[in-house]
Amino acid sequence: MIVSSVSLAVAAMAFVAGTAVSGNGGNPSARARAVATFAGGCFWCIQPPFDALPGVLRTTVGYTGGTAVDPSYEQVCAGGTGHAEAIEVEYDPAVVSYETLLAVFWHNIDPTTKDRQFCDIGHQYRSAIFVHDDA
Repeated sequence: MIVSSVSLAVAAMAFVAGTAVSGNGGNPSARARAVATFAGGCFWCIQPPFDALPGVLRTTVGYTGGTAVDPSYEQVCAGGTGHAEAIEVEYDPAVVSYETLLAVFWHNIDPTTKDRQFCDIGHQYRSAIFVHDDA
C-alpha cells in the first residue's frame, strides 16, 4: 500500500491491513503476492539486491514509520517527521520466501550502527523491519 513511489507517508500501522493478498481477481493462474517493508539506510542503496532476487515482483521506495502525511525529502532529512527511508517489496511467496528476503536485508545492513547505513547518517537512515501480519 504505497502512497507514491517517492513518499510512503503512512505510518507503519497503515501497512497492516491487506498485505498478504492474492490479488489475482479469481484467476488461479495469476501469481500470489505478499508484501514486506524494510528500512536499511538509503532506499536506493538497499533496493538493487531485492530487485535482483527471483520472485520479487516489484520494489517501491519511500518513507514510512513517521507521523507527517506525505512528507517531502527535505522534511524527512530535516528531522521531526519520524520517517525512515524504506523499501516495500512485493513478492511471490511461491518463488521466494520471507526468510530469504530477511537474509537479503541482514546481509545488506550493519545492525550494530544506530541511525546510519553506508555513508548516510541520520534518524531517517535507521534500520527497521515493518511487519504486515502475524506470519
